[in-house]
Amino acid sequence: MARDIFADLDFDWQSVSPKLAMGYRITGLPRFLPPVIIVVAANVILNMVDLPELASLVKLLAIPSFIVALIFHWIFAGLRSASWGYAEADQELVIKSGLLVRKLVVIPYGRMQFVDVTAGPIATSLGYASVTLKTASTETAATIPGVPVAEAHRLRDRLTDLGDSHASGI
Repeated sequence: MARDIFADLDFDWQSVSPKLAMGYRITGLPRFLPPVIIVVAANVILNMVDLPELASLVKLLAIPSFIVALIFHWIFAGLRSASWGYAEADQELVIKSGLLVRKLVVIPYGRMQFVDVTAGPIATSLGYASVTLKTASTETAATIPGVPVAEAHRLRDRLTDLGDSHASGI
């Protein structure tokens, strides 16, 4: 596995909830529906036109491919969620993310306009939320997904207080 290019930064990195991986797994499942529908439709059509051998071949190829794709999806979701981290530094919030393309976002507390905490039905049922930070520049807005709910509220309150103390317009 590749070295984390942000590992040498002197921050006390906070991880997101491990339940974010399950959220990614659940929300990614609808991507598997179109291939399944195509394979089922192909099977029905091939059986209707009296080509059961070809229908069996489609099943023989499709089922292992589907299983491999599902395993890859499961592993990738775990790795993707593990790539997220954030740190509260003295003057800014630092967010790292990305599995293949690593990203580091630094948002000075004094530049924050508002902090938003959101959770959809899957996130709510798994006990995490997303914390979104907005600045006057849309290019420096950032979201931290998978923050446990209590931590998300604590982070929102802390960032709001830090923004106020750093002459921000939160």
